[in-house]
Amino acid sequence: MLLGSIEAGGTKFVCAVGNDDYRILDRYVFPTTTPKETLQKAIDYFKKYPELKALSIASFGPIEIRRYHKKYGFITNTPKEGWKDTDFLGWFKENFNIPIYWTTDVNGSAYGEYVMATLFNQKINSLAYYTIGTGVGAGFISNGHFLGELGHPEAGHVRLKRHPDDLDFPGICPFHGDCLEGLVAGPTFEARTGKKGKDVPLTDHVWDIMAFYVAQAAIQATLMFRPAKIVFGGGVVSEPFLVKVRAEFAKLLNDYVEVGNLNDYIVMPMVKENGSATVGNFALALKELNK
Repeated sequence: MLLGSIEAGGTKFVCAVGNDDYRILDRYVFPTTTPKETLQKAIDYFKKYPELKALSIASFGPIEIRRYHKKYGFITNTPKEGWKDTDFLGWFKENFNIPIYWTTDVNGSAYGEYVMATLFNQKINSLAYYTIGTGVGAGFISNGHFLGELGHPEAGHVRLKRHPDDLDFPGICPFHGDCLEGLVAGPTFEARTGKKGKDVPLTDHVWDIMAFYVAQAAIQATLMFRPAKIVFGGGVVSEPFLVKVRAEFAKLLNDYVEVGNLNDYIVMPMVKENGSATVGNFALALKELNK
């Protein structure tokens, strides 16, 4: 059985076809340009596979996820130039008469990690997934279902306590300035240091500041949702960085609630190279097909 996946990011699209064992059979990556050009490339790619049974789209946002809403399937109030009010799902429904699941890019990643945990017999019922890259997003799963009814969570835009050594940094979020995304997304490195994050050594104090903020996000997820584990993915995240995050988390939580071994609780994705969304999309496409 052939299933399709689109991980639609603000920088690039990752399209893939795979089977119901969640194995990738083919993959196509291309830059995100205009809606017309980008979506047509994705449509042309999947038209090469007439045996495709179902598709799942995990898109950058904000998006409309309420099936009863007139703009269901739209990218809505996005800062991505040219993409505001794009009927993403509509393009695909016009071209493919198959079940199509629609969700956020980070929800796709969260579901991929949830599926992988199940496959590896971790037997968890809940999970929080944060991606920290060009932007910051989060997806939350409880008992196999995504959280969010009026819309998907926008946990990248929560407010944080400022680090005492970072009070003069205004943040980069065009909507909120110094929200979580405005303080820890990848472009904040250049805003603070003039260098890209990959060129800033882990010994630089800016990483301690970032860890302080990311740990607060983990504290919020812990105390509000009590997930079985918290996964951090995206280009900013590495295992050495999570060592710093765990240390800050332990100080901030101060043993208030029990979360177990932090090395098992705050983790990197099980799917390498930030490929969790593709696995998640295959699983969600199959779920939509079997409804």
